[in-house]
Amino acid sequence: MIPTEMKVLMNHIYELNKGVRHMVLFTCNKKYSELAIQRLKSQGIPYLLQPVGQQNLNVYFGRRECLEAIRLIVTRPLNQLTPEEDFILGAMLGYDICAQCERYCKRKCKARCDECIDRNRTTYLE
Repeated sequence: MIPTEMKVLMNHIYELNKGVRHMVLFTCNKKYSELAIQRLKSQGIPYLLQPVGQQNLNVYFGRRECLEAIRLIVTRPLNQLTPEEDFILGAMLGYDICAQCERYCKRKCKARCDECIDRNRTTYLE
């Protein structure tokens, strides 16, 4: 039986190969890291590894130019990224750009942000 995490990895690889994505962030338990790395190597897919706590691993993979940018941006745990770095990472991963904009505002403005976003929405809706 194939573990769920490996099924997710295979789906990400499929999307990458079909051009749906240019880069993927796959988080897995470290016990699956060798299987994941083996799969990526067998398909000639470049990757970067980032430990997450004691048990997990972030595996970034995809286009080489994207990974080179990731190597420069993600130099510490994801929860320690600046709002700008977080925004760039989300955009590179293909996350909804409007959701990324809202996330950026919330992280940048902290407490005032919801009020700020609501005011901007009202302005655009009038």
